[in-house]
Order: sequence, then C-alpha cells, then structure tokens
Amino acid sequence: MTDRLTIRRPDDLHVHLRDGAMLAAVTPYTARIFGRAVVMPNLSPPVTSVDAATAYRARIMAALPAGSDFTPLMTCYLTDDADRHEIVRGHAEGVFTACKLYPAGATTNSAHGVTDLRNVRGVLEAMQRAGMPLLVHGEVTDPAVDIFDREAVFIERVLQPLLRDFPALRVVMEHITTAEAAAFVEAGGDRLAATITPQHLHLSRNALFEGGLRPHAYCLPVLKRERHRLAVRRAATGGCARFFLGTDSAPHEVRAKESGCGCAGVFNAPYAIESYAAVFDEEDALGRLEAFASENGARWYGLPLNEGSVTLARGGELVPERVGDVVPFHAGERLGWRLEA
Repeated sequence: MTDRLTIRRPDDLHVHLRDGAMLAAVTPYTARIFGRAVVMPNLSPPVTSVDAATAYRARIMAALPAGSDFTPLMTCYLTDDADRHEIVRGHAEGVFTACKLYPAGATTNSAHGVTDLRNVRGVLEAMQRAGMPLLVHGEVTDPAVDIFDREAVFIERVLQPLLRDFPALRVVMEHITTAEAAAFVEAGGDRLAATITPQHLHLSRNALFEGGLRPHAYCLPVLKRERHRLAVRRAATGGCARFFLGTDSAPHEVRAKESGCGCAGVFNAPYAIESYAAVFDEEDALGRLEAFASENGARWYGLPLNEGSVTLARGGELVPERVGDVVPFHAGERLGWRLEA
C-alpha cells in the first residue's frame, strides 16, 4: 500500500474565483496547490472584453498571497452579440485562453448567455480558424426536458451538430456528470475533452436528500444517479488523456446556499486534490492521478507542464464545518489523504 504520493504540481482547468471580498477569501486556496487555473467569466457583469479580462486578472493577482507563482488563465463569456474580432484579438494577445459557452439560464450568472448557436456562428468560425478552445456548459435549458436529462439531451441537440458543423473547433465539455457524456467524449477524438469535478466523483443525487434537503450538495449540472457517478469515476481514473481535473469550485456564502432559493455551487478548493486522491485510491488507480491532475489538461491546452511537485500522505485531517462564511465540500468528514506542507 502506498502511504505517500508525489505528483507534478497540478492545474485546475475550471474554477470560479468570484470577485470582491469573495475573490480575496477563496483565491489563496486554489493558488496554494494549483500552478494554473482556467477562471470562469460569469461575473456580474460578465467578462466579455479584453479590457474586462485584463482588469479581472489584475484583481486575481492582487488577491494572491505574497510569493505565489499561480497563473490565472482568463476566459471570455460568449453572448449573442459577441464581437469575434475582440475575442480573436484577446486570444492572439494571450489574454483569453478560451471562450465559455453558457446556454442562457443554465446556471449561475448565465442570463447573458447564448440563446441560439446560430447567433454566434461567425464567432465560432473565427475561433476555429484561430485554434481557440470553446468551453461548454453542457445542458439544454428547455423546460420540457427533465433536469436530470439535460446533459444527455445537450449532446444530442447541441454538441453533435456543433462538432459536425465546426470540424476543427476544439471543445471542452465542462464538469461532465453522465455515462452518456463520458462515452461521447471518450469516442470523440482529439479535439474533444472534458473536465471532471470531485463532487461528481463522490456523490450521487441521493446526497441531495440524505436526512433532509442538503443545499451544500446542490450544484449545476445537478448530481445524477449512481450509475452515472460510477461511469464518470471510470472515465476519470481509466487513463484516457482527454479527461482532466476541473474542480468547478463555486463558493457561495452560507446564507445564499441555505435560503428559499439556494444558489448552485460546491466550494471544493480547500481540499480538492485530497478529494481526488481519495477517489483514485478507492479505484486502485493512484498511479494515474498525476496524469489526470497535472498532465492531461496542460497537454490538451498546449501548455508546458508545471515545474515543482506536491506530496500527499495517507491519513487525512478533519475538514472544518466552515471556511470563513462558506461551507466546504466534505465538511465534517475525514479524508483519507492530506497535503504535506
């Protein structure tokens, strides 16, 4: 049995750092372990221009602890009236790593998202020519579609036609939650990849209702049936290089989660790598954690691998009930692994 595991410093290829006081509170947790992170643009107002992304990156850098060598990778929020010239210029200048597609109304701060892909065909064509990745929140918002089916229906209605119409466009399906998504990405070829969160590896939808309504387990895409959780675990730990770490860490204050209309999001940044290690350990796949966490995503994005390493040791600490005014993932649990100083 392995009691210590050293891996190359990992990257978080999908994170919400928020803004203002929350940005200052949560950014150090991501920066202490991850070398880089792809930062989501769904602020209010959203990040839709080079100037807005540059200013947001400056605020992130100001929130870092002294001596940190963390690099935020900025993204552009895609809207119906997006300026393709601004987006491609931002990518060429190294400001935008990717563009993010939120179907309008799909998740937190997505009201400005795309209502119909036909509205952004010119942008997608320009991104395809520039080699700029598109990151998708993969759910339809049709009220006639059951919320637990929205990812699978998105693949059929949106993603398959998108990949057919733009055969060179590079796409990341973010935070996959279903067996259908895992199988589709695995069969999709080199231009299609996916991020996987720790909560979708640990929890099925039963966690939303254990002993009462559990708002801190509520995220979007919502947790799915156990068969889907197991399929996503197999995808993460199975060795395919197009699945990689993306926490989708999304903090909300307790009062916003425990309310009459609780916000979607799980704050997993404080113990993210320990959470992933527990899954890979349970699946007898610790030898594949480094590739999933530190290599697959960097290579898919064309980034150099991080220098340095982190070491995990068996025997975790008790996760606190609160981190500031946010309840972290695994609150009150003792994880099987800890990050060594």
